[in-house]
Amino acid sequence: MAKKKGSILLKLFALLVLVGLAVAGYAGRFYYKSFVLSNIDTHGKETYLYILPNSTTDDVLATLDSIGVVKDMSSLQWLAEKKNYKGGNVVSGKYKIDNHMTNNGLINHLRAGNGKLHVNVTFNQIWYLEELAGALTKEIMADSADVYHWLTNEDSIAKYGFNRNTIISMFIPNTYHLYWDTDTEQLMARMAKEYKAFWNAERTAKLKECGLSQSEVTTLASIVYWETKIPEDKKTIAGVYMNRLRIGMPLQADPTLLFALKDKTIKRVLNVHKEVDSPYNTYKYRGLPPGPILIPPISYIDAVLNYSKHDYLYFVAKEDLSGESYFSKTYSQHLIYARRYQQALSRQGIYR
Repeated sequence: MAKKKGSILLKLFALLVLVGLAVAGYAGRFYYKSFVLSNIDTHGKETYLYILPNSTTDDVLATLDSIGVVKDMSSLQWLAEKKNYKGGNVVSGKYKIDNHMTNNGLINHLRAGNGKLHVNVTFNQIWYLEELAGALTKEIMADSADVYHWLTNEDSIAKYGFNRNTIISMFIPNTYHLYWDTDTEQLMARMAKEYKAFWNAERTAKLKECGLSQSEVTTLASIVYWETKIPEDKKTIAGVYMNRLRIGMPLQADPTLLFALKDKTIKRVLNVHKEVDSPYNTYKYRGLPPGPILIPPISYIDAVLNYSKHDYLYFVAKEDLSGESYFSKTYSQHLIYARRYQQALSRQGIYR
């Protein structure tokens, strides 16, 4: 009897050992799959995972599955559960997925919030709101259509004291560090904050000296920027336009016609261009146009605030096409210089 009992115990022990080995093997297989074996294949491509705000674990796993880089989804899902990758541990952002990552490496990467990284948002020399919306959203989550809707919605932009014509002046050209998951409202709040910081006490004091509003300074700076890229000439040209504004003379700024016509390719303004029916036609309408014709560099805004005080009322590009300008106090002298420039354009075959 004792011998039979010992035999049963031996069999039970053997069974327990076999079960233990099976469990250990099963656990070992998952350990190997999760911690040692690579489960990511990016197929030689730079790959990013975009996790939207309020995403769940299932959302993240479904997105990973859709981009086709995970070789075994079941083992990844198993480890995500074991490592409590859910709730507050799911951090929105833009995550770089490296080739040959293990499940454990990937989950740790996601749990650490490594995707909540700064991206650079840069914009300059933007003409139209459609272009601005595209430039602002190139590196962030916000959709360009949503941003464009915000930029053209009078109720949205009125909160910051702008209208559809002047809103572009709120955007000070620079490189901004933003989180990838920045949405439209957060983006605009950040740009408004940067705008307020830009118009510091020193610049605000200069506004009173020139008698223009912030948006008007940006508007004039946008015209001056299109007129010249010569650093030494920008303050002088700003002074010409300030003189014209002071005496009520039309600005007659060619760049405003190009803006009104939505044609940046025009190199020679003709009389027919001056007939365009637009409030931006500064040949027809006195004073500044309704808003900036582009986003000018900061140095041009400062050039307007510090415009040169002189008696010039006219300027025209030099006939050597260097970009430098002649300045005149009288229209008769201006015509002499203008004729030289027109002849130079004709010699170059530029008729439009």
